Amino acid sequence: MRYWDSSAIIPLLVEESASLRVREIHVADPAIATWWGTPIECVSALARLERDGVLTLAALGSSITRIRHAIASWTEVLPSVDVRDQAIRLLRVHKLRAADAIQLAAAIVAADFQPGRLEFVTLDRNQGTAADKEGFRVIG
Repeated sequence: MRYWDSSAIIPLLVEESASLRVREIHVADPAIATWWGTPIECVSALARLERDGVLTLAALGSSITRIRHAIASWTEVLPSVDVRDQAIRLLRVHKLRAADAIQLAAAIVAADFQPGRLEFVTLDRNQGTAADKEGFRVIG
């Protein structure tokens, strides 16, 4: 199992330059752990693509349906005091936005506070740097 950030999940849902690479990563280990809010972040990104004319309304609907089906197989890290406390700590230590800090905090909790035990899949450079510094093996 690997921890997946929403930035790496989006190319599984819609065709992007990184889609082939993330599909290969997913095929090698299809078990996904992610933050409870990841589907919300994914729909936000997909809706933005639709508003920008990159996705059709039909493609947006299909992508949202794929997310709803995928959620059933994901291991989700639920909101908790541990996630919140880690996110606050991460914001003080790394150059992260709030949502990215929550994602990384959820990964830390998913790894039972031992980041070396879990790989972290992200396409976000700042988040990847922070995850690496926290001890994760970053894939992306």
